[in-house]
Amino acid sequence: MAILIDLQNVSLEGSERPILEGLSLTISSGDRIGVVGINGAGKSTLLKIIAGTLAPDGGNIRRPKNVHVGFLEQIPHLPDGSIRNALGIGWEIDAALDRLGMLNAVEISTDHLSGGQRKRVALARLFSQHNDVIILDEPTNHLDLGAIQWLENQITTFRGAVILVSHDRFLLDQVTTRMVEIDRGRTYVHAGGYSKLLEAQAERDTQAASAEQVRRNLARTELAWLRRGVKARSTKPQARIDAAQRLLSTRPEAAAREGTLDLSGDTPRLGTMVMKAHNVAFAYRNGRTILNNVNLELGPGDRVGIVGPNGAGKSTFVNLLARHSEPTAGTLKHGPTVKLAYFEQGDGDINLDLNVQELVAGPQGTPGSLADVALMKRFWFAGALQKTKARDLSGGERRRLQLLLALAQRPNVLFLDEPTNDLDLETIRLLEDFLSQWPGTLVVVSHDRTFLSRTTDRLLEVHADGTIADIPGGIDAWIARAAGLSAAPEASGGESSEETASVVPRGRILRDAEKDMNRLERRRVTLSDKLTKSSNYVEQARLGADLEQVLKDLHAAEEHWLSLAD
Repeated sequence: MAILIDLQNVSLEGSERPILEGLSLTISSGDRIGVVGINGAGKSTLLKIIAGTLAPDGGNIRRPKNVHVGFLEQIPHLPDGSIRNALGIGWEIDAALDRLGMLNAVEISTDHLSGGQRKRVALARLFSQHNDVIILDEPTNHLDLGAIQWLENQITTFRGAVILVSHDRFLLDQVTTRMVEIDRGRTYVHAGGYSKLLEAQAERDTQAASAEQVRRNLARTELAWLRRGVKARSTKPQARIDAAQRLLSTRPEAAAREGTLDLSGDTPRLGTMVMKAHNVAFAYRNGRTILNNVNLELGPGDRVGIVGPNGAGKSTFVNLLARHSEPTAGTLKHGPTVKLAYFEQGDGDINLDLNVQELVAGPQGTPGSLADVALMKRFWFAGALQKTKARDLSGGERRRLQLLLALAQRPNVLFLDEPTNDLDLETIRLLEDFLSQWPGTLVVVSHDRTFLSRTTDRLLEVHADGTIADIPGGIDAWIARAAGLSAAPEASGGESSEETASVVPRGRILRDAEKDMNRLERRRVTLSDKLTKSSNYVEQARLGADLEQVLKDLHAAEEHWLSLAD
């Protein structure tokens, strides 16, 4: 195992705080290193230092001259000319372009590519070159599942070292051998993948809490000792008095972010009918049909994930459901109680020349009001960030601003189009926790397998012919199919085909039962909260009856789950 790059005691100062302090990291062939941390922690900065495009303020980096480093930045740079000119000719290149959905576009100029297309072409170019170290900054953004599976295979089979920043927890757990966590300038290196990182973080938090409890106990003891009178104090050793004063003045380290991301808010009640599409179709003016014969009905509390290859029409479908565009055929109806918010890809309709305060206030509000300031702080926009123009925000900050603006509308129907792009893992986990208890109807377009698994109950796929259908088996079947695996293994040995086939449906039924319990629990929490706040006798009676029925349904669902689990 050859050492390719060696970092010793590397440091970098930021404008307000250290970005990196005393980082030592040895990168060898065969390493698969994931880098995580909150937005602004210094992940991309670390990648640039490893790549040699940014010099640190201190420390030593050993990088032999014969070691070739390939670097995919968040916004990749490509040579001028056509895709073919940028990549060259070869079966490996064409195979990569085919898996990434770009083989039929090789004559397009790189100047005319979207951000997602540019990312895919840059990946094909990177893995077709001879490199000893490959560095990837958010490589799965804008990739569909087939492309992500291709990327996983490329990383796994690459003979050199791979260092990547990613919010895709499934990918991190599949490919990484070590994880580097950046937290307020300090770095922690953990063996194993993402799940091992979580275990190490939990252990560190436990140790920190234990150490703080010990400090408080010692502080109380020392304080009592210091208070034993002036006369007694005069005979006490000065060194111990100084040590006691230092102990008393010590405080636990401030969190990397002030407070926690607070996504809570009132959700208006939904009626029984939320949305209904009947024989819906959509075609562009040039006659190209994107969606065809789509039928869908959404009810209160539904959790729907939408997947499909890039270009199939997922965003078009969500735009139709959100009434941002109208179908060319068929009918689409919204329920009378629907209040919808749409978290779009890119910047949506955000005016990038306005600052955060102005965007939160809206055209009718007063920027900087006390209510708005409190709201911005709930979403980690404090201090100078509140007066920062949207165009000057980082990608993660801009996405968090979009989330703020969407939830500030108090919707009961929420559309999320690739919501995890550019968000850090902490924000994604908090968003998942919020959605797990949120009582409204949710529609998610995403290729983040972990996010879909934790937030949706039903999976729809947009096909290349414009039709949309449920995926039997849900997220697990979708992943298995993309990996080229069959949903149910063939019978072998002494097992009959019927016995083997029954295993997979039972697992799906168990997961469906668990999701049904989660849905009913969300409904129970919502009804209980409304009942507590209500002062109207008629409304209390109605809510009480609804709650009684939900409790019965929840009990039945729990019994059903227990019978399956036995």
